[in-house]
Amino acid sequence: MPKAGSINDLTRQPDTLPQPGADEVCVQVKAIGLNFADIFAMQGLYSATPKGAFIPGLEFAGEVLAVGEAVQDLKPGDRVMGATRFGGYVSHLNIHHRYVVPLPADWSFEEGAGFLVQGLTAYYALTELGNLQRGMTVLIHSAAGGVGILANRICKKYDAYTIGTVGSAGKVAFLQQEEAYDAVIVRDKDFYGKLKQALGERPLLLIMECIGGKILMQGWKAMASTGRMVVYGNASFTTHGDKPNYLQLYWRYLKRPQIDPLRLPTQNKSLMGFNLIYLYEQTDLLHSMLRELQALQLRPQHVGQVYPFDQMHQAIRQFQQGKTVGKVVVTVP
Repeated sequence: MPKAGSINDLTRQPDTLPQPGADEVCVQVKAIGLNFADIFAMQGLYSATPKGAFIPGLEFAGEVLAVGEAVQDLKPGDRVMGATRFGGYVSHLNIHHRYVVPLPADWSFEEGAGFLVQGLTAYYALTELGNLQRGMTVLIHSAAGGVGILANRICKKYDAYTIGTVGSAGKVAFLQQEEAYDAVIVRDKDFYGKLKQALGERPLLLIMECIGGKILMQGWKAMASTGRMVVYGNASFTTHGDKPNYLQLYWRYLKRPQIDPLRLPTQNKSLMGFNLIYLYEQTDLLHSMLRELQALQLRPQHVGQVYPFDQMHQAIRQFQQGKTVGKVVVTVP
């Protein structure tokens, strides 16, 4: 991207990659995972977006080509998956060795490219912030997306009762058959009524919130005392065009939910925000979480659609529409 603004400005161009530094590894990228943070960054709606020209992309999988002189835990030929603070839409990259980990032997590169960012996001939000406990009732929005799928699998390791929400009825059967949600509801005009029906007498104590707007407020209303809402995205601000519709976004901003902090003590509820990219420099914490996450022995990410590298724009547009199930991955020849 020459600068943030329009996805149409994303172009493919050659560059020269130097030898990896002492603490770096050079990775030949085989697969790239798409995230909504990529879309927000390219459109200039993400505060963490680099100034000026930048390469989008937060997660990848590939093969180690070379290692720096100080790297001892990896060697050329190792299959790895990694996370990067931008720079992932490439065929090769140099990265500090602590940001790549071995790819499980029975996982494909496509599956590896969809695990680290979304798996760590789900795990940190649920366990560190949400205080996930055995048997808890959890509401998971965008349940058919990458974070939603992994969040449900994590919850099931705790025998939690999970309610997933989707934006279209076409995704319901997939979640009921493949991902074992206890209840799946479509976010429509009767969302609150459907949510209350799905809850029954169960107290809603944890919400994975990434929608915003009225849906956020309805979830907040339904959440029980001592409940926790963890906000890790805001899909209601997503635009389907190449450029943001600033007039529409401004209107949504004016109509955004208002939660009064003065009322929180009497409501006895918690509202927390989280974005994994702001923990990027805390590698010890990330590795600690990753060890705990891997100990759960989750199935690999569900890869819903795969595009070749020269169809990056088509992949982004399809992902942007919100019609995909699971992870959208781009493969690199």
